[in-house]
Amino acid sequence: MEDRVRFALEKLLNIAHQDTGQGRRVANFLLAWWNAETNGGFDLADLANVDPDVGEDMVTIFAYIAREEDMVYPYEYRSEIEQIIARWRPTAETA
Repeated sequence: MEDRVRFALEKLLNIAHQDTGQGRRVANFLLAWWNAETNGGFDLADLANVDPDVGEDMVTIFAYIAREEDMVYPYEYRSEIEQIIARWRPTAETA
């Protein structure tokens, strides 16, 4: 993962921990990437409801995923993702 992608991901992870509408939208985005079947999808209209720089970070992650030959997941951030799941999807599985 390139530094700029990692930086965008880390900013999004920090936002996803916040108890705000923007935090919920970012969590939806990250959790859809982690496991959409379990955690739900992401509504693209939510891009209009986050700050522009946050939306750009989401686009950075989306582009990163699209460029990879196989689907990639942020496994090195698993514990942080699990914390976000516990906060926003307390009845969901973490796998």
